[in-house]
Amino acid sequence: MNKTELRQKYKALRNSLSENEIEEMSLAVANKIIKLPIWEKNYFHIFLPITEQKEINTEFILHILSGKDKEIIVSKADFETRKMTHFLLTDNTKIKKNKYNIPEPVDGIEVPSTKIDVVFVPLLAFDKSGHRVGYGKGFYDKFLSECKPDVIKIGLSFFEPEESIEGVFEGDIQLDYCVTPNEVHSF
Repeated sequence: MNKTELRQKYKALRNSLSENEIEEMSLAVANKIIKLPIWEKNYFHIFLPITEQKEINTEFILHILSGKDKEIIVSKADFETRKMTHFLLTDNTKIKKNKYNIPEPVDGIEVPSTKIDVVFVPLLAFDKSGHRVGYGKGFYDKFLSECKPDVIKIGLSFFEPEESIEGVFEGDIQLDYCVTPNEVHSF
């Protein structure tokens, strides 16, 4: 399937999930992340979920990162430049939803992309080669291309992989892992 078809398919699948299913699957994903070989790293970038889009609830992962004393980074998106600005998540960080219902930091201590060790990547679908389909705006491909070459890219998905995604192009950055409620996929 091509990216447009996959976006439609997975948005519909997500919309069919109950709040309870989202919570249970989000917890299962967080429990799988504990097994990844990433815990010697320090700077972890995580997305705050768009609840209206029924994204994975990353609160469980935030608790794990916090419990392991990791530096947690969250971003603010600029829809004109398609760039993301990254901020350290602290007790003083004010989070506010933008006009697209994306929870974002209002301001804070800025962190350059090159300092980030691990990125948890939101997605709608992924395939067995580690390619992913997002919302189609290119924010994460642009952001990941600014990170250091050895940054660890971890997709989070409620669903298992497609065989392959049609229309993958050179600028699409592959994942290193994708974690689902049932499995950790490594690429």
